[in-house]
Amino acid sequence: MVRRTAAHLAEPPRVGMGKRVTIDYTLRTNGVIRRLRSTQWGDEPLEYLHGGGRLLPALERALEGKTPGERVVVTLPPEQAYGERDHALQQRVPAWQFDGLGRLEAGMCLRACSEDGRRMENVFIAEVDEAGGSVLVDTNHPLAGMTLEFEVTVLDVRDAGTDGRGRLKD
Repeated sequence: MVRRTAAHLAEPPRVGMGKRVTIDYTLRTNGVIRRLRSTQWGDEPLEYLHGGGRLLPALERALEGKTPGERVVVTLPPEQAYGERDHALQQRVPAWQFDGLGRLEAGMCLRACSEDGRRMENVFIAEVDEAGGSVLVDTNHPLAGMTLEFEVTVLDVRDAGTDGRGRLKD
């Protein structure tokens, strides 16, 4: 006769609001790997607070209810990821504004202070027009306009804990 204990009957932990979740993932766009985070390759897994806003909402919804060991493949069109590219977020500026940074090339990413001086933004160099003395900068997210293909393996799910004031730690 086999005795069932509470440990044998317990449900596996499931991904849900306020849970601390650990995952490995691969991100592809157009079949090309853009980002790989896998313990198989010696990477630290990604740990996040589910519902804390660190992952794309559509990706969090796809992970909802999953248990350790489960693998999820999800494709997110631009409107569920970083949106379509917004040409209003591109601006042509004089190249002299980048003096002191060395040679500029398309594809470079720089950190810049917003015009109001209140926040830092990623600025991508989209085009360098040496003859015209200008640079086309782009503040769209680098993955804007792209369909994202995620392959995620849930490694661990546990209670998040609190910060001593009853609020969940992130």
